[in-house]
Amino acid sequence: MSERSKSHKSYKNKRSGKNQASRSGRNSAALPSGQSPIFGIHATLAALKNPDRQIIKVMATKNAAHRIIEALGQPDFQIETVAPEKIEAALPRDSVHQGVLVYAKPLPEKTIADIVGLGPIIILDLVTDPHNVGAIMRTACAFGAAGIIVTNRNAPFPTGILAKAASGAVEHLPLVRVVNLARAIDELNDAGFQTIGLTDSTDNSLLEVIDKDAAPRPIALVLGAEGRGIRTLTAKTCTDLARIDLPGPIDVLNVSNAAAVALTLATYSP
Repeated sequence: MSERSKSHKSYKNKRSGKNQASRSGRNSAALPSGQSPIFGIHATLAALKNPDRQIIKVMATKNAAHRIIEALGQPDFQIETVAPEKIEAALPRDSVHQGVLVYAKPLPEKTIADIVGLGPIIILDLVTDPHNVGAIMRTACAFGAAGIIVTNRNAPFPTGILAKAASGAVEHLPLVRVVNLARAIDELNDAGFQTIGLTDSTDNSLLEVIDKDAAPRPIALVLGAEGRGIRTLTAKTCTDLARIDLPGPIDVLNVSNAAAVALTLATYSP
């Protein structure tokens, strides 16, 4: 082996070892109990504006700190100006942090009773991807929904990636966690809701199913995980089942897109 080859191999090994150490060191420190990491400019600005948020720490690059002050005025909290690498080291790989990371106390928990009567409700049956849940929260918030209901298990918490995908919606839209989804749907049924489970296993379109009486019932839309859909017990508990009819050659939507279409039809149906 030539000296040049040895030198090149040695450099690659050192570089690989450095990268490996960086990977293993990232997020190695445990997050202090009761703290929620929030990153991304829209998500963090929404959190900083929210009077119900207890802010613990704000880390930002020089440019991001300027954007925060520009948006909020001179804040009553301290901004720790840091290099981007310090924020990257505290977050999962490839997180789009936009130069800002906030640690805050979780928002106060809400119950079903807290959101009844405030608008349509979205119920998610084992939708576990935080990107999807965040996107659904953003859409639901834009449509004036009252809240999102998920299960205690098999559902992400509104921090980090979810908060970034929600683009600030977690500060406005309650994420209600329940032990049993079927019981939660029954509670809404008893409160006079039309609970509509979205599924391909029915011939009824959503527009046909939505109550169009003079005094329509409030609506809760139930969506399941992609591929699996809503579970059998969940479907049996809903007052109605419906499908989203699609005229194009692709007849399957991402769950967050399905939520947007369903909310459009439910909100603007004649």
